[in-house]
Amino acid sequence: MPKVTQITVSLANKPGALAQLCSTLGKAGVNITALLAPEIRGRGKVRVLVDNPEKAKEALNTAKVRFSEEEVIALNLDNRPGAIAEVSEKLAQSKINIRYSYATAAEGSAKATVIIAVRDVTKALSVLGE
Repeated sequence: MPKVTQITVSLANKPGALAQLCSTLGKAGVNITALLAPEIRGRGKVRVLVDNPEKAKEALNTAKVRFSEEEVIALNLDNRPGAIAEVSEKLAQSKINIRYSYATAAEGSAKATVIIAVRDVTKALSVLGE
């Protein structure tokens, strides 16, 4: 699971825009496993991980929704204080810049899922021992 395809869609900041994107994927039977939708002004990038990237791309193409895709790192870390710091420090020591990151864990869960975007995914994974 460490290297995954993330889909990025540019959305207008207006009521219903995110709902429409999620509905398009849901109606196609695509499950969203992670989502980053930061506060945006005008237009902004919504990033999603899905259970079936090919099916998602087909659904977005059919709905005439423009998107891009990129490889990112998805790590399952222990859900404990300092876990993300350790990963970030390893990358920093190897001069690998984290462009952005987001994470989630259910309350009480032993594991957290952390998404990390870097320019060179292969190099980052070798540094992390993945």
